[in-house]
Amino acid sequence: MSEISGFWAVIPAGGAGTRLWPLSRAGHPKFLHDLTGAGSSLLQQTVERVSPLAGERVVVVTGAAHVDAVVAQLPELGEGYVLAEPAPRDSMAAIGLAAACVEARDPDAIIGSFAADHVIPDAEAFRACVAEAVEVARTGQLVTIGIEPTHPSTGFGYIQMGSRLMGQPTARRVRQFVEKPDVRRATAYLATGEFRWNAGMFVVRAGALLDLLHRWHPELADGLREIAADRSRLDEIWPSLEKIAIDHAVAEPASDIGVVAVVPGDFAWDDIGDFSSLSALLDEPESGPRVLGDAGLVHAVDSTGLVSPRGGRPIAVVGLEDVVVIDSGDAVLVTTLERAQDVKKVVEELKEAGRTDLT
Repeated sequence: MSEISGFWAVIPAGGAGTRLWPLSRAGHPKFLHDLTGAGSSLLQQTVERVSPLAGERVVVVTGAAHVDAVVAQLPELGEGYVLAEPAPRDSMAAIGLAAACVEARDPDAIIGSFAADHVIPDAEAFRACVAEAVEVARTGQLVTIGIEPTHPSTGFGYIQMGSRLMGQPTARRVRQFVEKPDVRRATAYLATGEFRWNAGMFVVRAGALLDLLHRWHPELADGLREIAADRSRLDEIWPSLEKIAIDHAVAEPASDIGVVAVVPGDFAWDDIGDFSSLSALLDEPESGPRVLGDAGLVHAVDSTGLVSPRGGRPIAVVGLEDVVVIDSGDAVLVTTLERAQDVKKVVEELKEAGRTDLT
């Protein structure tokens, strides 16, 4: 698919990925890791996926502590295309900062925001959805890409689709965004055929996003535009910006006034939220657990699950089903695929104990 004129890709690269501890840490979060055995980090895979559409117009927004690592992994990015957040202010500030900087360069630019830690094997199908989303965004809509659910997940928010948009191949109006449901509600959503997973992908005219933001959060929009006009004021203005997610700040209220559309995405997608989802992305061996790293270091007898010997030491598992063993060198995690969501509690305990060296 060819490059799209006036289209910019924005890649928010934040979060610590606490459910993937001890591989993912605050100082070296999951988007900087190769977690799929692809030979490149999740961030690099994201840039590779969007570059055919955006060309050199790729902007990464990341924490100040990660700028050097991002630049090292993406030396092809132009000067000024890595934006540093002095401190986390949630997704609206991060995406809005990129939108304001892009708007200052090109008032008519369309931006697409795609998180740095997602896995999408079918890049062509993804790009086809983005291309349609760009055309819809040119009409003034805020467009999201809704992922077809494969099961009644309670870990994702949902998008309810409405009527088809005239003149567009697949795009529909968004009736509402709904928060993460329980299993009963998620099952009911899937039965209607009207709901898609909310993967947090947004395509919109940069100026239109900021204008919508100004409607409900004027001080945040004004602050972001002031930073874009004078980058030297970043440290002065940033701490005063409201901390809010883009869904709550713009997407949800904009859907209530009928200016949000969804392009259905039928490609496989995963945000690698924990070791259970990571395990499902790795190749299944003929026997034994899936391995992330050197399989020669793993010795399994009548066992299944996921083992990562990145600490360089041999790991033996005997008679364990759906076990998770992660050796990072300075820490070892042992849990089960069923309890994978609870790994974040270990990080919370380590922080309380003052073990910042491990978090």
